[in-house]
Amino acid sequence: MTPPRLFDPARRAARLERSRPLFAGADFLHRRAALGLVESLEAILRDFPAVVDLSPHPRAFAEALAASDAAGRVGAPRALAAPMGPEDLELEPGSVDLIVSVLGLHWVEDLPGLMTRARRALKPDGLFLAALFGGSTLTELRQALTAAELEITGGAAARVSPFADGFDGAALLQRAGLALPVCDVDRVTVRYGDPIALMKDLRAMGETAVPTGPVRPLRRDVLVRAAEIYAHRFADADGRLTATFEIVTLSGWAPHEGQQKPLPRGSAKVRLADALGVVEHKGD
Repeated sequence: MTPPRLFDPARRAARLERSRPLFAGADFLHRRAALGLVESLEAILRDFPAVVDLSPHPRAFAEALAASDAAGRVGAPRALAAPMGPEDLELEPGSVDLIVSVLGLHWVEDLPGLMTRARRALKPDGLFLAALFGGSTLTELRQALTAAELEITGGAAARVSPFADGFDGAALLQRAGLALPVCDVDRVTVRYGDPIALMKDLRAMGETAVPTGPVRPLRRDVLVRAAEIYAHRFADADGRLTATFEIVTLSGWAPHEGQQKPLPRGSAKVRLADALGVVEHKGD
């Protein structure tokens, strides 16, 4: 049985389209994430001629790459529509050297399935490199809106999209068949004068919620109360409000026989106690 979808693809496409003229004024997180991906590529001294970019705003990666020392080794990225599921990634098997995504894959409901399809599209020893929002993202806004709506209406709708919470990124990469998995987390705190300024940035990024089914409008009295709760719980001493963004970076390689592999169990030639320089005591 197919599980119900959380996100509405048509709404997501419409929000992204409306965000494009505004994006330049709120691109700081995408630029930060793109720079992190490019810095990873700078440390990898090999060529990636065929590159596909799955980012919702691909300009961020293209501009970071153009200003990088890796630009001469990485081909011009071919931007594809940001996927929301494995079925959206239509690439020939073994056709790509590098697949990147900047802050878009948190909208994918079947992320293991999409990453598996990405691995199949990579050439042997090709690289999958992505940054996505993690579970702590917008925790302050989520708490304030939920508390306000429960207080005033007795129920709360999903006003902030869910993000992957506490998942094991390395295990996710391995599950997709990607080798040498690496997962890093970058937590960014942004300060705003009020919640409306935060929501304005979210609209400009195309990051407002797009749930399936009917959407109950956010009442003005709920929004006012949410702003009060936000200020009470999450204001700094100077009155400015904090907003958390958690950027999770994933990297993994399509398997290749020349890649480094872990030694088989039992093959160690040095005892752990000797390597650590400790005295081993046998139990009675």
